[in-house]
Amino acid sequence: MITTKDFSDIKEMMEYFDGVPYDVTPRTLYSADDLYDGYDGISDSFEGCYDSRVYQHFIQNGKQTTDVKESLARTLHDHGIHVALDEFFQKYPGRQFVGVMGGHALLRTDPIFREIVLLSKQLTELGFYMLSGGGPGAMEATHLGAWMAGQNDEAVEDALKILSVAPSFTDASWLASAFKVKRLYQQRKFVSLGIPTWLYGHEPTTPFATHIAKFFENSIREDSILTLAYGGIVYTPGSAGTMQEIFQDAVQNHYLSFGFSSPMIFMGKDYWTQDMPIYPLLENLVKTGKYKNLLLLLTDNTDDVIKELVRFRDNI
Repeated sequence: MITTKDFSDIKEMMEYFDGVPYDVTPRTLYSADDLYDGYDGISDSFEGCYDSRVYQHFIQNGKQTTDVKESLARTLHDHGIHVALDEFFQKYPGRQFVGVMGGHALLRTDPIFREIVLLSKQLTELGFYMLSGGGPGAMEATHLGAWMAGQNDEAVEDALKILSVAPSFTDASWLASAFKVKRLYQQRKFVSLGIPTWLYGHEPTTPFATHIAKFFENSIREDSILTLAYGGIVYTPGSAGTMQEIFQDAVQNHYLSFGFSSPMIFMGKDYWTQDMPIYPLLENLVKTGKYKNLLLLLTDNTDDVIKELVRFRDNI
């Protein structure tokens, strides 16, 4: 078994990893410009950019690689990103980070997408920092809202119109339209954090996140998303991945793993009580004492979401 102790210095270690198309010792989080280095911001294809090259290498070597060199390289990379995250949270107050969970397949033209954008925009303007899994769908809506913070309503509607030419992340111009919005509406004031993974590298990383912690190991990534949303999590309609996140979050809150419980807010009464009846189950588990310390809210009103998150933040 090879470990970093087998190398006499950093230079020797870097020589060992020569040919690996990513930095095995990253010292900072990624930006969209880092991940999309090599993409012109206009073309439909972005296969040649840094992010795509790393994903192709990841697939070629196996999602669960048996190659010692590749396994060690990925581990070192993810460790470096984890350290960079720790340093990031020394600059920003953790309890002002709010996570948004939801489906990656949510279309840009869906009314829920627009609702998430407006919610995220308002929360960002109120001093919150938005966090998501960093991919398309509900995740992109989260970071688009944070990116458009400070802009007027007309600008938001214009951005949504530009993006509507490619509703799904599988459509041509999905990425090009996002970069078009970024060029038209530039900002350097507001911060949001995306935490994607190359395990789902077929889902492009949203370029609207200002800081990106991209991992190879999805288990580290999933835990980080739920752990770092200290200010609460908003659950929008999603499928299997969102279900997993709900119960993983509930366990952390039940055990007060970080010394307190954060709000679990469910947007969409019909969805969470009928289509995916998670909310009545959680209520019953709380009522019967199976779960404790959960701060639950079910609503169709974004004002309710904002009031609950502000109340929690201001009463910590």
